[in-house]
Amino acid sequence: MTDFTPRKPTPRALGVRWIHGSPSSKHNTDPEIQTYAHDEHTYVLRQNKAVHYEAPFMFLLFGEERAVLIDTGATESPEWFPLRRTVDELIARWLQEHPRSGYSLLVLHTHAHSDHVAGDGQFAGRPGTVVVGADRDTAWRWFGFDREHHGAARVDLGGRVLECLATPGHHESSVTYYDPHTGWLLTGDTVYPGRLYVHDWSAFVTTLDRLAAFAASRPVTHVVGCHVEMTREPGVDYPVRTTYQPDEPPLEMTVRQLRELDEAAHELADRPGRYVFPHFIICHRGDEEA
Repeated sequence: MTDFTPRKPTPRALGVRWIHGSPSSKHNTDPEIQTYAHDEHTYVLRQNKAVHYEAPFMFLLFGEERAVLIDTGATESPEWFPLRRTVDELIARWLQEHPRSGYSLLVLHTHAHSDHVAGDGQFAGRPGTVVVGADRDTAWRWFGFDREHHGAARVDLGGRVLECLATPGHHESSVTYYDPHTGWLLTGDTVYPGRLYVHDWSAFVTTLDRLAAFAASRPVTHVVGCHVEMTREPGVDYPVRTTYQPDEPPLEMTVRQLRELDEAAHELADRPGRYVFPHFIICHRGDEEA
């Protein structure tokens, strides 16, 4: 048995150079999906930018009784984006080291935008698998969130219990996950080093307040979103639809940067526009393509 008893996690940089496209997508030789093992129970997957420019990140977390896959990427086709095969191989490898019967898979999402749900169909009919729809009515009903007061939920993977928060603003269905095992706060498209598109300003500010307060009450090691769009030069991002990003900053952000984002959102006071900060850009009311 693995001891997932909550304790203060040790902050540790991911320390990985992500696949980031190439000057010619046609001649790209990277794998369709990069797989990074943070530890034996925690995997981060990134889609190849040559397959889809969004290059979203996905997360596969193992507990004693089941694993959870958070998000399914931007491409439907298993030929171009073999997510099901990749996840099946990782689960099979994990079960070789941790044999048990009846192990299941849960598929959840950070929100319902197409680049986070396109691979759902690959898991249709997979034995022992539950795919929870990403739309707000389906997802929030499953979590038990209230439309007015939102609330929080827990998802028990078997000793590894995720805390789940309704965090609308970028999208009405957005959910943030906290994993006590790693200390990661998985924020989807709400917080990441890139362009933060806001479609409900009031909800976005309320969400940031809630995340900042939550992070102050938990041992959060990293704030981890689903994209990288900034360069290492402060305030400079890669253009939309870029398929080659050789100068990316780390995926993981800090609680301090989360607080900076919260403070910046309050200072903007619901003024539409594009606002550039060193580690992120706030794009209010879809002034650019979402």
